[in-house]
Amino acid sequence: QVQLVESGGGLVQPGGSLRLSCEASGSVFSIYSMGWYRQAPGKQRELVAAATNGGSTNYADSVKGRFTIARDNAESTVYLQMNSLKPEDTAVYYCNARTMVYVTTTDYWGQGTQVTVSS
Repeated sequence: QVQLVESGGGLVQPGGSLRLSCEASGSVFSIYSMGWYRQAPGKQRELVAAATNGGSTNYADSVKGRFTIARDNAESTVYLQMNSLKPEDTAVYYCNARTMVYVTTTDYWGQGTQVTVSS
């Protein structure tokens, strides 16, 4: 089992910045990737960014060049630096940790943190 605790959401004006943090605890040794997803009202949850233990990263096209994901493996923490925020970035952001034990993968989720971009 992995537990995830997120922080850093809030209200920001267009063009502003926010930094999300997510700390994992529990069976962190089994985590091979951590990332962020978001879900806007009436829309499906979508990948924002993810990073593997090996350092590979993956970003949604809509956030490339604006968002940066970073992991601190020693602290089992993942960060999402969000710059040049747009109103369409408004959503609940969820931290994700994916574990692999033998060939079985499991997704764990944080409770979600609201990000609102509005003037």
